[in-house]
Amino acid sequence: MSENAIEVNDLEKRFGDFTAVDHVNFSVRSGEIFGFLGANGAGKSTTIRMLCGLLTSTSGTATVAGYDINREPEKVKTHIGYMSQRFSLYDDLTVRENISFFGGAYDLSSSEIDSRLEWIADMADLRGLEDKMTGSLPGGIKQRLALGCAVLHDPDIIFLDEPTSGVDPISRRNFWELINQLSENGKTVFVTTHYLDEAEYCNTIMLMHAGRVIAGGSPGKLKREHIDHPLIELSCDQPMRAAGILKGCREVIEISVFGNYLHIIVEDDISIERITEFLKKEHITVIKAESIFPTLEDVFIHLIERESSSARQAVE
Repeated sequence: MSENAIEVNDLEKRFGDFTAVDHVNFSVRSGEIFGFLGANGAGKSTTIRMLCGLLTSTSGTATVAGYDINREPEKVKTHIGYMSQRFSLYDDLTVRENISFFGGAYDLSSSEIDSRLEWIADMADLRGLEDKMTGSLPGGIKQRLALGCAVLHDPDIIFLDEPTSGVDPISRRNFWELINQLSENGKTVFVTTHYLDEAEYCNTIMLMHAGRVIAGGSPGKLKREHIDHPLIELSCDQPMRAAGILKGCREVIEISVFGNYLHIIVEDDISIERITEFLKKEHITVIKAESIFPTLEDVFIHLIERESSSARQAVE
């Protein structure tokens, strides 16, 4: 493949008066793990369905593995693997029978299916489960089987749409180990997720909001570029009241609530002591306060707040 496995140019998808994907542009390098992030309803799944040749764009276009998604969707489909949000497995078939079924759908020979069954059993740690009914398997194992079925035909590009939704943290970690293995073997992995901690595993990330790409880059680049002031994590006995009070402090740039914690972006010359003293005067007990490095969640919330503020100003 060329240097870029996917090229997206001014891609738009409208459903009546609703714009689900709003003139999106990006590229995905061959062999990288590319994370497409955003809240539910941001337009991630619609984008991925267009890139897989399942939806025609309203305007703009894209190429996947060198093929145009609108003019050559069937060629696109032969070069990709796709795992949807919901497991596309048959619960009333065994693991072996599911693999055989999908192998037939990909037009693999019996010998090729047998060979790929052995590979999937090793890759996804399914040894000894080949004749188990799929419906009886735990979610994490079904997830690994679904990935195996999606890559049966050895595609160059793998699309994973919210692949870890609804599974436990250990299964999520194990699944990402499989994704890393595929990437190390030269596969391009395009994954949509709303778990921001998972995005740390990606080489490149695109953040999407309300159908538009609002930022992109490596996890480190996003943190450096978008959180360029000190960040304080503070725990106190009245977090919501504290957040309201601190919004009136001129040295405070932005506040986000994380359960009982506040993440506070402040001006460069403000100290932690200044913040805690300010709250103590308001009879709020500070339990802990320290400087921290920003997470992708901090970046995402910051960017969403910025977008929402811009939208409000445009309306006014």
